[in-house]
Amino acid sequence: MTVQVASAKKTNIRYLILLMIFIVTTINYADRSTLSMAATSMSKDLGINQVSMGYAFSAFGWAYAILQIPGGWFLDKFGARNVYGICLLLWAFFTAIQGFIGSFASFALLILFLARLMVGAVESPLFPANSRMTTMWFPTNERGLASSIFNSAQYFSLALFTPVMGLLLQYFRWPVIFWSTGIVVLILAFFWFKVIRSPIGHPKVNQAELDYIQTKGGLTEIGEKKVPVKWAYIRALITNRMLLGIYFGQFCLNTITWFFLTWFPTYLVQAKGFSILQAGIFASIPAIAGFIGGLLGGYISDWFLRRGVSLTAARKIPIIIGLVLSSSIVLANYVTSDWFVIAIMALAFFSKGFGALGWVVVSDTSPKEMVGLSGGIFNFIGNIASIVTPIVIGYILSVTHSFNDALIFVGAMGILGALSYLLIVGNIRRLDLNIKENTLNTKISQ
Repeated sequence: MTVQVASAKKTNIRYLILLMIFIVTTINYADRSTLSMAATSMSKDLGINQVSMGYAFSAFGWAYAILQIPGGWFLDKFGARNVYGICLLLWAFFTAIQGFIGSFASFALLILFLARLMVGAVESPLFPANSRMTTMWFPTNERGLASSIFNSAQYFSLALFTPVMGLLLQYFRWPVIFWSTGIVVLILAFFWFKVIRSPIGHPKVNQAELDYIQTKGGLTEIGEKKVPVKWAYIRALITNRMLLGIYFGQFCLNTITWFFLTWFPTYLVQAKGFSILQAGIFASIPAIAGFIGGLLGGYISDWFLRRGVSLTAARKIPIIIGLVLSSSIVLANYVTSDWFVIAIMALAFFSKGFGALGWVVVSDTSPKEMVGLSGGIFNFIGNIASIVTPIVIGYILSVTHSFNDALIFVGAMGILGALSYLLIVGNIRRLDLNIKENTLNTKISQ
């Protein structure tokens, strides 16, 4: 790469990288919600009951959670661009396969479970990779908003694609949802390899932008120095009190996420009497609110930092407020108006988005040599919720034949997550890997 003089006008290639991450993450969450939208029609066509569908919903989470740590290790070893790109190709294939399970009616549930398992496996490195790339490309005082933008893609995805999927279900059969999503992912893989590079290796980045990122806390040289993964390093990460509080907080936050990604359309149809098309349209309203909340939470956190507020307060205040307010989902048990229900769900999802700064905190705290692995551990524990939530709600519905206790379960997780950040996490600071002693030291983040 030709080195340009530092006095040249700073390029802003980091925003192009962020746009690509946002687009891929948007499609990622559209893919995760394909089954939730198709569930009612598939259940009728294939004879799948609520408990079995709960297990099918959870299949993604089993592989996704278990492979977070290996996925994070692969990212640190082979780099985000290569790992992410290959995963996109495999993800397209296993998504499209789900459209064909109707041809194997006797084994439909087994094939569905295995297909969702494989989708979860190939998507497992994606969020640790997002975190790794924002840590590389963005300085600390921009990282809150940058991380919130890619994290808010989940809400934007639901707002944009839930109505589209509703229309596809209205005018076509459910396999079309899986086939069309697979084709879109395949196209994205091409653009991914075209656009994504590391900051140091990107041909369009000038020295002024590199200097800006580096002097403000961005870790542009991640991956230049390879650190062998040892059990001692993993043990140090999973026994650190600050990180344990962050991990549990993410588990609680993801419980709310996975209610919306799995059972929410069914809730609107079965508990509130919406048609499938109405469920697709009205489910987009809480998603829009979540998107706005996600961007606002990241912006406010960075705004605090720019005005001299400590890193700990700047990150914790939006997280705790958002998690507490997300428990308002329980209020839906006490109203009958459809519009009040949607308004309450919108408030809960807005609040969840506002407090969804877990990935920002991981970027702020991870040892610079092990950002991928640290993010993998964080996402592994957080996404145990993707396994637990669909199954627990499936059993609650099977026993009570009502969503009331399910909403109480989801709302309680918001309170527990807030308590974790309030009482366990303590000061937020960068962990420093001591390679010689196989330990973690701490220093105040800048």
